[in-house]
Parts: sequence; C-alpha cells; structure tokens
Amino acid sequence: MRRGAGLVVLAAAVGLAASACGNGVIDKSTDGVPPAEATGTLRVLIPSFPASTKGREAFAKVVQEFQKTYPAMKVEPDFATYNNLNEKMSTSIAAGISYDVMVTGVGWIQPFASKRIFLDLAQYGVTPEVIEQRSLEALIQPATYDGRLYAYPLLADARAVALRKSAFREAGLDPDRPPASLAELEVAAEKLTKRDGSGTITRPGFDFLAGASSYRQTYTTLLASTGTPLYVDGEPNYSNEKGLETLNWIKSMVNKVQPYGQQNASQQPLVLSGEAAMGIVGGAVDCSDKGIGQKNCDDLRFFRFDSGQEIEYVGGDLASIGSRSRHKDAAWAFIQALTQPSTLDEMAKLNKKLPAYRDAINSPQAKSNPLSAFVAEGLPHAVNENSPPTNWLEMRGNFDIQLTQAILGQKDPAKVLANLAGQSR
Repeated sequence: MRRGAGLVVLAAAVGLAASACGNGVIDKSTDGVPPAEATGTLRVLIPSFPASTKGREAFAKVVQEFQKTYPAMKVEPDFATYNNLNEKMSTSIAAGISYDVMVTGVGWIQPFASKRIFLDLAQYGVTPEVIEQRSLEALIQPATYDGRLYAYPLLADARAVALRKSAFREAGLDPDRPPASLAELEVAAEKLTKRDGSGTITRPGFDFLAGASSYRQTYTTLLASTGTPLYVDGEPNYSNEKGLETLNWIKSMVNKVQPYGQQNASQQPLVLSGEAAMGIVGGAVDCSDKGIGQKNCDDLRFFRFDSGQEIEYVGGDLASIGSRSRHKDAAWAFIQALTQPSTLDEMAKLNKKLPAYRDAINSPQAKSNPLSAFVAEGLPHAVNENSPPTNWLEMRGNFDIQLTQAILGQKDPAKVLANLAGQSR
C-alpha cells in the first residue's frame, strides 16, 4: 500500500482528457455487438498480478475465462505497479487512449469518478446496495462516489501490529498485554529499543514500516485509532488537537525508537524477521521453511492499534471500467471473470492480501497463515482515508512530503496540518 513515491499529479492529464478523447483509438466499438462476434483489443491496466511466472500464469487463466464469452477479442495487459500506476493512467487519458479496465486502490476512485474517467457500474446492475451483498463492507465506501458505484472490489490489503514475545519478556513486558494506547506504545517501544555503545539503534523498538517520505499511511492509521478519521465527507479532519497530537507523537518517536525511513533490503516488516521488537505488518506471513520459519512465527503476537478506537488499516485493489472505453460490455465481462471466487483466492495468495468477497474470513488465504487469519477477523474494524477529497491523488504526495518536513523538524507540525487542510479544499 506504499504508493506515494511514484505518484504524479493527475490534474494536468485530466485537464486534457476532454479534448483528447477519441484521438488514436483504432478499434471500433463492440458495445451492443454479440460477444461471439466482437473483435478488437481490450486494454487492461492491472497491478494485481505480480510480474512473475506465477503471476502471468494466473492472469492467463482470467483471459481464458473471459474468452469463453468473447472468443475473438484479444486482451492487452499492462502489469503496472502502484508506483507507476497513476503516471500510466494520466498519460493514457491525455493521449485519448484510455484503458478499458483499470485496477486502482483505495483513494483513487473518487478523483477519477469525479472527472468522469470511470463508468458508473449501475449500467451493469451493480450499485452500492448490490455490492453490499457480495463484497467486504470495508471497501464499499472507497468504491463509491456521489452515491454511485464506480469500482468492483477485488482484494483487501489489511495491516496489523506485531510484537516479538521473546523481546517483550526480555524487556520485562507482558506479551499477553500489548500496548493499548499511543502512550503505552511509546513506553514499550523505548524499553524494547536496543543501542550500541555509541548510542546507535541496533534494534528498533517499533518499526513504522515506512520508507523515507512515506509516513502518510502510518499517520492516517494512528490518527484513526484515536477515533479521528482523516476526512469526513471530503472535508479534512486532522488540523485539530488529535491530528496535532498524533503528528507530534510520530515526530517524537522517529530516531528515538527507529531511524527515520529504516527498511531492510526486501522492504518487508522488520518485526517478522526479528530485526525489530515490535512494528506494523502487512496481511500475511509465510511460516514455512521458505518463509520466516515456524520458530519465528511462534514468537509473534498480533494486535491492533487502539488509542480509544480499535482499528485496522485496510486498503485494496478495485476494478473500474473506463468511461471512454469502446468495449464497455467486454470490460464488464472481464471484471466478471476477474471476480470469480477461485480467481480472487489465487490473486490473494499471490499478493499476500485477502479476497474481497463477503466471506473473506473463511477464504483459503485467511486459513493459510496466522496473520491473514488475524486481519480477516479484524475487517469489521477497518479504516482508511475514509472519504478523501477529489484532489486526493495530488494530496497524497503533498501529505508525504509535508509530514516528513514536520517529522524531521523542518517545519512546524501545526502549520503543516493547517496547510494540508487548506490544500484539500
């Protein structure tokens, strides 16, 4: 879910979209044409399949399923990553050659839907009320804009917190009583932090799971645990007492319990490998010998942030149809192939996420490892950016940059939050 570093501003490309519409498009529309007779190329932008042999093989199965309905249509995939996804979308829109199917994440739907880049799925009988019966509640609001559904949830990307039992006991802490507030978290993290003779941190007491200039999601998560959502109905809700307390807390912890921006080579949670005593983790852990091993897994305990409200940060992958697509019917058929339960199960395993169908808690992925089981159980506590403004894709980058300036003491935290709130309107 770390995407800020690769984002570019959407506004310039979207501003060109209306005048560029139609330029360079070769295929004739297949909408209304019997599927068996439809020809052309369906362009799919999809970061949900890893650029690996297994990822390509899984995607090929989706294409095979789609071609049972549209046998003469070709599928042209673009296996983007979330680091270059926005750039690819903006470029294609500006060039007037939009993708037919676009898979994006939480916080992306409202900005694109507001610019009429995504299609209202009610055309295919899918509304917020319908999706409530099929998908996870955590992803319904992020897929909705102005009361209409513009994306079909595919995967849920959940996060939790983990501690090392052995490290807790060594520090005189009870691993069966994880920190329940930011104040308790601070005390525990300080006790768990190890330093060498020169004062250099050799083992962080808490891993923020944040690279340099990437503390936005951490801030959103910790703020939500105080009962304060980042946005409410598109309006900023962080330039206030709780917002400032949360930012100042992160500022006080960085370089005290973990060096700023510390990550390992694989950019995986440090607590899973024992490189940190406690920290934020993703949605799955491999306890096999090919992963971190059963001994490491047995030393872990998972919990959720709770500074007044127990929460679990949940992002996800959501599939939309381009409003300028010449193959909307085919695009919907492709999404139907993509959302087969067996396909979602395979995607969840490949991405270490959860399938976004309603019974995710009983999915193969949730039953495959203790961390996935834990985050699946915690989905009712889901939070994210809540209801961001329509300029959120631009704001994401601003958040990371300006939060970093506050965390490193380069700018006053209160002024940073006030400035961000002003830019959100």
